[in-house]
Amino acid sequence: MRTVRFAGKVVLVAGGTGGLGRAVSRAFLEEGAQVIVTYRNPDEFAALENMEGHLVDVTDETAARHLVDSIVAKHNGLDAMVNTVGGYTGGPKLWESDSRAFDYMLAVNFRPGLTLARAVVPAMLKEGHGAIVNVASKAAVDHQAGAAAYAASKAGALALMDSLAEELRGTGVRVNSVLPSIIDTEVNRRAMPKADFSKWPKPEEIARVILFLCSDDAKVIHGAAVPVYGAS
Repeated sequence: MRTVRFAGKVVLVAGGTGGLGRAVSRAFLEEGAQVIVTYRNPDEFAALENMEGHLVDVTDETAARHLVDSIVAKHNGLDAMVNTVGGYTGGPKLWESDSRAFDYMLAVNFRPGLTLARAVVPAMLKEGHGAIVNVASKAAVDHQAGAAAYAASKAGALALMDSLAEELRGTGVRVNSVLPSIIDTEVNRRAMPKADFSKWPKPEEIARVILFLCSDDAKVIHGAAVPVYGAS
C-alpha cells in the first residue's frame, strides 16, 4: 500500500521545478500533499501537473514574505517548507576568481534559505508546528580547492540553519539540512560527461530523505545535517 504521510498537508518547495526540486515536489504529491512550488522557468513548471506554482524570486525578502502570506491565507497554514534553490560556479583559485562569483553564490545558495526562513517561521510558530529542510551540500563541510565561493555559501547556509534550529528548539517547528554530493541530474551529467554517474545520488533518493525529515516519523530529528553522498 502506498503511503500518504502528507495527506491534508500544505508543502512549499522552493525551486520545485529544477533537477532536485522536481523530484521532491512529485514525491510530496504522491504522498498526498498540497504542493506549492516556486519557479523561474515557465517551461519547467508547465511540465508538472497538479501543483500550484508561483513565479517568484525567493532571493527577494519582500517577494518571499508575500508568497508565504498568500499561501497561508489561501490554505490556512503551511506545514513544511523545503528549499532546493541553488547553483554552482567554481574553478579559479580564490585570488584569481571574479568577486562577482561570490556575490552570485551567496545570492543563490545562502539568501533563499534566509528569506524563506524569515517568512515561514512566524506562520509555523503561530500554528505550533512545522518542518523546514534546507538543501546545502557536501561542500559545506568538505572544502575543495577551486570552490571557495561555493563552499563558503553552502557552509553559511548550513550555519544559518543550525542557529535557527537552536532558536526554535521546543517550539514544535523543526529545522534540518541535507548535504548532497554531486546530484545525478542532466545538468551535472553535461558538465561532467566523463564522471561515473552511478556513484552520484539520484534526485529521487534525496527526495525520500527530505520527505522523511518533514514527516512525523522524524519528529525527534531537529538541527541535523544529513549527508546524502551516494557511493562516491
